[in-house]
Amino acid sequence: MSSHTGAAPGLRARAEWALLGLAVVWGTTFVVIKAALADISPLLFLAARFSIAAVVLGVLYRTRMRRSAVAPGLLIGGLLFAAFVFQIEGLSLTTPSKSAFVTGLSIPMVPLVNSLVYKSRPRMSELLGVLIASIGMALMTLPPGRFTMTRGDFLSLLCAVTFAFHFVVLAHYSKALGFETLAVVQMAVAAVLGFVSALAFGPVTFHATPALGAALLATGLLATALAFTTMAWAQQYTTPTRAALILALEPAVAWLTSYVVTGEALSNRGKMGAGLILAGVLLVELKSTKSETQTL
Repeated sequence: MSSHTGAAPGLRARAEWALLGLAVVWGTTFVVIKAALADISPLLFLAARFSIAAVVLGVLYRTRMRRSAVAPGLLIGGLLFAAFVFQIEGLSLTTPSKSAFVTGLSIPMVPLVNSLVYKSRPRMSELLGVLIASIGMALMTLPPGRFTMTRGDFLSLLCAVTFAFHFVVLAHYSKALGFETLAVVQMAVAAVLGFVSALAFGPVTFHATPALGAALLATGLLATALAFTTMAWAQQYTTPTRAALILALEPAVAWLTSYVVTGEALSNRGKMGAGLILAGVLLVELKSTKSETQTL
């Protein structure tokens, strides 16, 4: 996969600062979404969230759409919707911090998925990083002495795998086709799939409350429209690995937010698991970032 490692330093720095802001925004939304699910069914929440994002982005980029990006946008939108279904269904059955850390496994998976898609051999550091992060996930999610994972934790793991594929595919096409059309089409596809799924797999729950309205606006505008446009734009000027390293901060932000807002505390076993997940992520990404820097 090609990457714009030759991007101007100023553009690269702005892209990576934007990704850092994105990690903070996404990290804080786990608690917001968890609270919103008391008033709305998960699939309907996704449909509304992506509809808001699709309308806003469609208006912003209506004169910059490219027909050649529609087909890839359909694929990216399908992956995005699947990842969020796994995430929100998992979040409804587990805690915000566990959901965030398990979802964060998508980051060390990115180089492995990249190797799978492009038929290249993964580095030893990548395999070791995934192994360490997987041990951390086991400590966070598996009961002591038993190899059983809750349904919520398992769905969060499926979310991580799907997000890794979404990350690699989006990075590839955003460089080749630009980010505007991809951003609009993937949101529209996810919105349509959300409404169809909500009606097909009901029951549909909806209680209009100020908190739900605020959650939909925050996730639709900030955590979806702005966030995924920023992600698609930023990945033109940095590498998937460097982007993933910055986004590795998301689960840490999620846990801090959950601790401050809800008082959720991790057990010692959970803290050790979270630390191993972050260590595995950093091992993969810092090693890869060093290699990329040497090729500049």
